[in-house]
Amino acid sequence: MIGKTALISGASYGIGLELAKLMASKGHDLVLLARTKMRLCEIQKNLQDEYGIEVYVIVCDLSLPNACEGVYQKIKMMDLEIDILINNAAIGDWGLFVDSNMEKQKQMLQLNIAALTDLTRLFLPGMVKRRTGKIMNIASTAAFQPGPLMAVYYASKAYVLSFSSALAQELKGSGVTVTCLCPGPTATHFQGSTFPNEVRLTDGQRLADPDDVAKYGIKAMLKGQVVAVHGVLNRIMAINVRFLPQWIILPLVHFMQDQK
Repeated sequence: MIGKTALISGASYGIGLELAKLMASKGHDLVLLARTKMRLCEIQKNLQDEYGIEVYVIVCDLSLPNACEGVYQKIKMMDLEIDILINNAAIGDWGLFVDSNMEKQKQMLQLNIAALTDLTRLFLPGMVKRRTGKIMNIASTAAFQPGPLMAVYYASKAYVLSFSSALAQELKGSGVTVTCLCPGPTATHFQGSTFPNEVRLTDGQRLADPDDVAKYGIKAMLKGQVVAVHGVLNRIMAINVRFLPQWIILPLVHFMQDQK
């Protein structure tokens, strides 16, 4: 797939940035989406200088309604075809749902679910028409069970996993594959911006490196793997949780998500 164009949302930090670097190293041109223009332009220059590819940046807030349609129209005006779509942008929130900020929950649903769905629907027809393309949706190990203290976030990632798996089945034989990457806790700014101090799930734990997660995801995507869970322990958990009753899983997740 050398010379193809990849669109990556949430590309300014963490896993999204590492995915952009890996795509660039493979010779792909890039369209990068994020909210911060200065940061995107810095990444654009660095990747173009290092890899000799074209990098286009679109500054946008995908948590706003109709933002995805705006992105699609801008890319049409650039006369670009998107061959690889990586839906990485997402936000989280921690705490009891009853005490949560309603606007933050709506923003999360819009970004984690609606924007991912919209971008997929907008760029998928072109891939199907060309009979080639790859989509990677970034979910989480949170997708495999409900998550007390992060109820909406966990539910949003369950949607991503279910949607991706169903879409992959629909697209069999079309030349287009769908991969759902499910990382566990990863050393990105998401952890610091979402969790308070001393949450058992992450406090004192060795978090995955975003570069390792990105490499694992790209490898799975290129193979056409539908569900890719990063990390041996995470894969064991994802399998085992399906066989454990909810009365065990829910208190356990609640305990791990809570502060010490």
